[in-house]
Amino acid sequence: MKHITCPKSPACLGFTLIELMVTVAVIGILASFAVPAYTDYVTRGKIPEATSTLATKRVQMEQFFQDNHTYVNAPPCVSSSSKYFTFDCGGTYGVAGTTTAYTIEAVGTGSMNGFVYTIDQNNTKATTMTSGAPSGWTGNANCWVTRKGGVC
Repeated sequence: MKHITCPKSPACLGFTLIELMVTVAVIGILASFAVPAYTDYVTRGKIPEATSTLATKRVQMEQFFQDNHTYVNAPPCVSSSSKYFTFDCGGTYGVAGTTTAYTIEAVGTGSMNGFVYTIDQNNTKATTMTSGAPSGWTGNANCWVTRKGGVC
């Protein structure tokens, strides 16, 4: 019987099938944790686009009210949009500005479909999740949700 030594023998180079299968299995297990975590991370990174714009529009509404003593026809209520949200003081979820009240909404579009953030004249913040929202995300009537499970 011939015994192969492996200092630089071509017969000893490479990996066995078992070694490759173990490596693929480990990568698969790691990916099963990493991909959902990354997806949530990306979603959370898009939320500030809505919350910061809503906060800015609220300040603009208050400035308009100080000058005009009404919220009716306030320029911040003009519909606008960004990459992932549309902003409005009317539409499906909000109500148009009145003399003493308003609600501004940010409705998710594209990959943020299903997210609806609102703010009103009392600085009451709320999050509504509609159909199309990613699984695990829930709304909260008292704050802007920034993480899965309704966490503010």
